[in-house]
Amino acid sequence: MPPEQDLPLTSRGGAEVICHRPAGPVTIRRFLGEAAALARRLPASGHAVNLCADRYRMLLGFAAALLRGHPTLLNADPSPHRLQALAAAYPGTYLLADTPIATALPLVPVGEEQAVDGLGEPPRIPAGRVVAIAFTSGSTGQPTAHPKPWGALVAAALAAAERFGLRPEDGPPSSVLATVPPQHMYGFETTIMLPLQAALACHAGEAFFPSDVLDALDALPPRRLLVTTPLHLRALLAEGRRPAPLSAVISATAPLAMSMAEAVERDWGVPMLEIYGASEAGSMASRRTAFEPDWLPYRGIRMGQGEVEVPGLGAVPLADATEPAPGGRFRLLGRRADLVKLGGRRASLAELNRLLAEVEGVEDGVFVAPEDIERNPAARLSAYVVAPGRSAEEILSALRLRLEPVFLPRPLVLVPALPRNGLGKLTQAALAELRMAAAGP
Repeated sequence: MPPEQDLPLTSRGGAEVICHRPAGPVTIRRFLGEAAALARRLPASGHAVNLCADRYRMLLGFAAALLRGHPTLLNADPSPHRLQALAAAYPGTYLLADTPIATALPLVPVGEEQAVDGLGEPPRIPAGRVVAIAFTSGSTGQPTAHPKPWGALVAAALAAAERFGLRPEDGPPSSVLATVPPQHMYGFETTIMLPLQAALACHAGEAFFPSDVLDALDALPPRRLLVTTPLHLRALLAEGRRPAPLSAVISATAPLAMSMAEAVERDWGVPMLEIYGASEAGSMASRRTAFEPDWLPYRGIRMGQGEVEVPGLGAVPLADATEPAPGGRFRLLGRRADLVKLGGRRASLAELNRLLAEVEGVEDGVFVAPEDIERNPAARLSAYVVAPGRSAEEILSALRLRLEPVFLPRPLVLVPALPRNGLGKLTQAALAELRMAAAGP
């Protein structure tokens, strides 16, 4: 895609629905008018940090900043420390928010906007313009920034729409409900970019508890799509209530256990799909986990050794190790940094976590490698496991049937919960605190 090419803010017609709100559906025409109105209230220049909890207001804020030529910093952390760090790194940082926030930074409240009338065609944006900056989650260390040109975001949205049957020619419009924040790359792609470029409308409200998610799905018109994570999916399955008919469930941010994928397919009667992606490159591939061990790249994605070719981005370094598989697919071997070697044997921490999750009674768990594993021959892996009603020895006995002895965790520590963030991820800082707490005084 030539960087000088202009692409529309949205490829959809004015009467199409882009979002479902409690007061009723919002059309593209109304959305464009409200975005233009909000854009008039933004600073002349700067970087936007969009903290809106309402997904429609997040969408409005992103579009308004885009119309003003301001990149949006995709950040879900409202802590003063994080906001000050962003302000120090990005000139003219200001906040967009729909709830009160204690901050010394410039703040633009986002509420019910009075739409500007008489807008013509959707505005066009240069494909090469950086319109968003994503940050890694911190699961591998300090967050790092990854600029997102408009052309790359549009290409990814169109590829996802093709993969998941969300194009106008694929059938009636879809409705998507997500349990992930739109400030994260996964939530941003599926509930901000897809409604702009595909035949899909997002659910605006927040849904934290399983019962809230299921009630919100009931209120959405079909075809319904649920975008979630393994952590949230486990809670939804435990609710024991079948959701309203779904066209698909999509999961990302952490490996999906085979048993969970099979449970969704069996109990809900719906395709359980999994997305492979990274903050650096965005969404790249998908699979139907219960039936497909390997990943099928999106159109235009080319997997290489240590990198991936992404439309609109070019070659992007890849933290994961992969190998080719039949049918144009690839096999995910795990993060290069996750590959551990003990006693001359190699294993991926991600694969060990997957095997741990398959043990009966295990609700959550993680293997952790010591910092000196490369230089200490006596180093051993540890594991922290949430398994009410099971003993550490029972879990170890089950792992002995699945793992080579050298990879058995020593120790295996039972904990009431793992300190996962809202995306279900475990940051390095959280793991360090977990190790210290388990070690005791």
